[in-house]
Amino acid sequence: MPILEVTELTIAFTQYERGLRQKRITAVRDLCLSIEAGELVAVVGASGSGKSLLAHAILGILPENAAVSGSIRYEGRELTPSLLEKLRGREIALVPQSVDYLDPLMRVGKQVRTAVRQGDPVRAQRSIFERYGLAPFVEKLFPFQLSGGMARRALVATATVGGPRLVVADEPTPGLDDASVREALGRLRELADDGCAVMLITHDIAAALAVADKVAVLYAGTVVETARSADFAGQGEALRHPYSRALWRALPQNEFAALPGLQPPASEGAAGCAFAPRCAAATPECAAARPALRELRGGTVRCHHAT
Repeated sequence: MPILEVTELTIAFTQYERGLRQKRITAVRDLCLSIEAGELVAVVGASGSGKSLLAHAILGILPENAAVSGSIRYEGRELTPSLLEKLRGREIALVPQSVDYLDPLMRVGKQVRTAVRQGDPVRAQRSIFERYGLAPFVEKLFPFQLSGGMARRALVATATVGGPRLVVADEPTPGLDDASVREALGRLRELADDGCAVMLITHDIAAALAVADKVAVLYAGTVVETARSADFAGQGEALRHPYSRALWRALPQNEFAALPGLQPPASEGAAGCAFAPRCAAATPECAAARPALRELRGGTVRCHHAT
C-alpha cells in the first residue's frame, strides 16, 4: 500500500472580476500520483504546472477560495481535514522552499526542539544535528548567522526530527551552489533510505535524477508521465510522453533545444490533450479527446499515441 496516493485531484479557484462577477479557474485537473515507503519521487515541470499546489493540497494549506475534488489518501486513509490536523508536523512534514520559514528571532536549536513530539527535545535536537553534520555550536545561532547549506539542513532537521512517514520538499535548493544542492538532496535521499516516502518538487531535473527513484512530469496541471529515473538517458528514447522528451532535450547538457509555444492554463485544456498545440505528433484525436492516464513500460503516461 502506498504511503501517499493521489487520485484524480482537481483544484479550482473562485475569483471575482468586475465587481461581484465570479469566475472559476481550474489550476490542477485529474492529477494522479503515488509514493511508497522508501521511495523518493521527483515532481518536475514548468512554472505554473501545479507542483506547489499539489504540495499545498496534500498538507491542507490551500487558500479558502480553493475547491478540491478527487482523493488524497495516506496509508489507505482518506486525508480529511481532521486527520491532517493530527498528522501534519508529525507523520507528514514539509521542507519549505525558502529559508525565511526559519524564525529570525529564535535560536536554531530551540526551533528544532519545538518540533519534537516525544522524548527529550534537547537530546533529539542534538542527535539530528549530529546526523546532518551541524556542529554543536550551531544550536545557539540565529538563522541570519547560518550559511545557505546550514540553513537548509536546519529546515530538514526541523521537518524530520519528529520521525515523519511522508516528507514533502517544495523546491528546497534554489539559490544554492552545486555542492550545497547535492548535500540538500542527499539528506532527502537518506530519509527515503530510512523508510520515508519523499516527494521532491523541483525545477532541477538533472540534480533530481541523482537521488530520485521515479520522476513525475507535470504539464498544465496534471501528471502526463511517471517514469523511472533511468529512463532519462540518451535522447529520451525510453520516455513515453513527447513533453517529457522535450524537457530532457532542453537541458544544456543535452540538445539545449527550445520547445515552441507556451504551456496553457489547466482550465483551457479540458477538451483534448493540453500539449497537442505544441506536439509535432498531434492528430485530430488529440484535440478532440483528453487522453486517459495508463500504465506503459513500467511507468504511466497520458498520451493517445505513446507506445
